[in-house]
Amino acid sequence: MIPLLRHIFRTGILTEPPQPAGAADPRREIDRLHDEILHVLGRALTIREVDAGSCNGCELEVHALNNPYYNLEGRGIKFVASPRHADMLLVTGPVTKNMENALRIAYDCTPDPKLVVAVGDCGCNGGVFGESYASCGAIGNVVGVDVRIPGCPPTPLALMQGILAAVRTAK
Repeated sequence: MIPLLRHIFRTGILTEPPQPAGAADPRREIDRLHDEILHVLGRALTIREVDAGSCNGCELEVHALNNPYYNLEGRGIKFVASPRHADMLLVTGPVTKNMENALRIAYDCTPDPKLVVAVGDCGCNGGVFGESYASCGAIGNVVGVDVRIPGCPPTPLALMQGILAAVRTAK
């Protein structure tokens, strides 16, 4: 037990680094983004998240959007279970051959005007998986994409900024 405690004291806390003194508060940025989404849309935004074959790194960041820190649900941005109720498709991962038809069906079921956001490097350009016998590659190879959010995986704040960019294109 003592060696473990020594190791913990030597290593310190391994979490996100503290914000620099001049940096903007992320919570204010989140509130600003939310207010702008409501201003642009005039109502709540509903999102259907589709995993088209990712490694789940991007999904972890999408799930972080609903934790108490970012709290998208509390700000009126809802994740829905059906593409028929969605304004936006948030698609992660390279599109596998098995998910190609399912993604097209989800896209077709989403009412117009629909927004499609490609999340992560894999969604934007195929990432490390690329195009192969099992993968169609980027989401843009299967359905039209309005906004791409690069990163492996992108941060929750980058996801929120990408969602806002997509909402702005719908104006």
